Amino acid sequence: QNHNFARASLWTPSHHRLEQSALRIELRRLGLDLLHSPDFIPPFNRNFKSVITVHDLAFLLYPQFMTKESARYYGQIDQAVRSTDHIIAVSQATKEDLVKLLGVPQRKITVIYEGVNPIYQPIDKTEAHAFVKKTFGLEPGFLFFISTIEPRKNIPALLKAFRWLKDHRRRPEKLVLAGSKGWLFEEVDETIHKLRLENDVVLLGRVHDTEVKYLYNAAGMLVYPSFYEGFGLPPLEAMRCGTPVIVSKIKVMPEVVGDAALMVDPLDEEALGVAMDRLLEDESLRANLIEKGLKRAANFSWEQAARETLAVYRKTINN
Repeated sequence: QNHNFARASLWTPSHHRLEQSALRIELRRLGLDLLHSPDFIPPFNRNFKSVITVHDLAFLLYPQFMTKESARYYGQIDQAVRSTDHIIAVSQATKEDLVKLLGVPQRKITVIYEGVNPIYQPIDKTEAHAFVKKTFGLEPGFLFFISTIEPRKNIPALLKAFRWLKDHRRRPEKLVLAGSKGWLFEEVDETIHKLRLENDVVLLGRVHDTEVKYLYNAAGMLVYPSFYEGFGLPPLEAMRCGTPVIVSKIKVMPEVVGDAALMVDPLDEEALGVAMDRLLEDESLRANLIEKGLKRAANFSWEQAARETLAVYRKTINN
């Protein structure tokens, strides 16, 4: 037990319409100097300093992907960025969005990159292959996607690219989708049916970190074709496991993957199919991306993120 930490459990339900009033009452007894709100909506009436983390502004850029309840909650973002004392952005791209879309002064924002869980690392391929075969009934070398199943992840385009790969290259590999169902996920099921991919796409649902590391290690590649990300951890997790990666060519990805992944226009389904085919066929390209990916992922650690976050706390309290 670390005596620098104490846990306080609260009753307040997150994202609830009573969150603000209930949280204000519950926090009074804690005598806080500062509250860090990693979901970026802080208590607006408070007697302590506030730091929030903004992961992305997808709800502003892609409002059509939001449910009515999510739009209500995240619609508080303007008041949140004005109310808080300091903002942590998880990428330079997110910082630029905060400045451009919400008019936040640059001096109020600190960029702190997310880290990669050290559980993700290369493991013996025979062990990984045996695990995914026993646990999920999967043959190794599958094409892999993992994240919340929601519209901005662009999974219908991935499915269409996979259909192209099946039709034009006759590839036998399965496409494996892992992750919880988010809002408006129904389009994914509909697209699988429409493209007649029921026998070639495997939906795993949510999987535990200890299982994900085996999936990364057994996969032939990770394909991550999002329309928008504030950061994007799965590409780094896959790289840390020695798995080559394809990502969409969007603003944040050069910050995350550097030159250690293939980048494809998220609107170009055929180009995505061609990129997947290249990774399946070109062993030299695979080896090059694996080597670069391992080096790139090593630059992102939660220990470094924690040090930088603590520095923000101290600066905010002292100011």
